[in-house]
Amino acid sequence: MTARIHLSQALWLGIALLIAAYAVTFAMVPKDLSLWPQLWFTPGIGIAGAIIANASGTGGGVVFIPVFNALREMDGFALDPLRITAISMGIQAFGMSVGALRWTDRLLHQPAIPENPNEASVPVRDYAAVCLLVVAISLPVQLITPAASQIDGRTVLYAYKAFSIALGIALIIATWTVNRNAPERAALTKLDFAVLVGLSIPGGFITALFSVGIGELVAFYLFLRHFPMVMAVGTGCVISSICMIAGTFLNQSAGIIAWDIVLLAAPGAMFGAVLARPIALWLGPRKLKTLGAIWIIGSSLYLLGLNTA
Repeated sequence: MTARIHLSQALWLGIALLIAAYAVTFAMVPKDLSLWPQLWFTPGIGIAGAIIANASGTGGGVVFIPVFNALREMDGFALDPLRITAISMGIQAFGMSVGALRWTDRLLHQPAIPENPNEASVPVRDYAAVCLLVVAISLPVQLITPAASQIDGRTVLYAYKAFSIALGIALIIATWTVNRNAPERAALTKLDFAVLVGLSIPGGFITALFSVGIGELVAFYLFLRHFPMVMAVGTGCVISSICMIAGTFLNQSAGIIAWDIVLLAAPGAMFGAVLARPIALWLGPRKLKTLGAIWIIGSSLYLLGLNTA
């Protein structure tokens, strides 16, 4: 009989590999341990950011970008917007990867028949199709954006955050009106694939600039269309994980990552990602969508205010 690894064992094997990757990174990248005492709060930021990011599928940038923008004047660090984005990607490369493993594990262990008649099972084929389609389009755009973009980042930020606010408001309205007691959608349509393609190009561009974008857009679109939590959050985490890992390699080659911050925050991000899924399931779809939308609206308004000042 051929031996098979139970998926939950595969999940913890994946987490073990991420821990090993962290250890290798710690040994290889430049760091200044004398600066670490002033960064005592960073692991907590990693935990909080990963819980929000991996419970909602929106990506840790919705936490890390506002926080590190507020800490630009830290002694010993030149936290310009480019480096802040690189830090955020580095932390998420670890945290979102744990979240991606956790939600994919949930997908493959979901009940055959949901307890709630309004809930739907997620086809593995659709879950994989969303991840592959979006990554295939958005990742190349993300990787070429730093070299090719001449667009003012502030203008893009205003447009993107205005869209995020509108999306968050629409999600709250839909959650408490048309989708409140409606059955969840069980399968993707051609329209859904067309919209995901349309979101992938600007999503890849925005992700390159702000380390948040494509995962948030995919998760919130699928939530707005009333797909199950596993589909919306899980695909958002998987897509963000792949994009953050690729972006971190690119940023490392450019030498713009402040590794001291990443190394301190990443363990917290991995721990927070482990906690995120049960927290999301405890909240339930309606509360999760509402809280996620409120966070996106609030963080978007904060970033707009910060960049206007």
